Amino acid sequence: MGEQTQVKFPQEVIDEYASLGVDLPALFSAGHLGNRMGVQIVEASADRVVGTMPVEGNTQPYGLLHGGASAVLAETLGSVGSMLHGGVSKIAVGVDLNCTHHRGVRSGLVTGVATPVHRGRSTATYEIVITDEQDKRVCTARLTCLLRDVSPKDADNIPGAVATGATAEAATGTTAVATD
Repeated sequence: MGEQTQVKFPQEVIDEYASLGVDLPALFSAGHLGNRMGVQIVEASADRVVGTMPVEGNTQPYGLLHGGASAVLAETLGSVGSMLHGGVSKIAVGVDLNCTHHRGVRSGLVTGVATPVHRGRSTATYEIVITDEQDKRVCTARLTCLLRDVSPKDADNIPGAVATGATAEAATGTTAVATD
């Protein structure tokens, strides 16, 4: 669990981040929580993000896939899509997640597919459909992310992130006054 496979990115995404020296699979990954849960990002673009998660190790006391595990998979996939939509100068921050759980799953692998409902300048909303190995819908989720400008503080923690606006000037020392 937690072993990262090669993520398929569109060529324009690879080109955008290549000059920054960014490790795309690490930046657009499931993160620490997702890794512990075995989430694997398989395909990633602003138009479609696909990921999988094992049921084993992510169950509730009745032996069924935990609803919170489905929520983690959904938020991970929708966040990756939002980050790719926002590009190097934005950070995607989840502000609303809702999940409807349709059926229980006891074993195997679930697959989530995130597709955009809305992609704007300041928010992005994705629908995430999670299915079992028989392609039966397990959960339908919707995630809305706020897209905010990268600040110098953020850029320190995100390899390749580009701070924007007045905060970028403050980070480079080109102005004496920073506005946040």
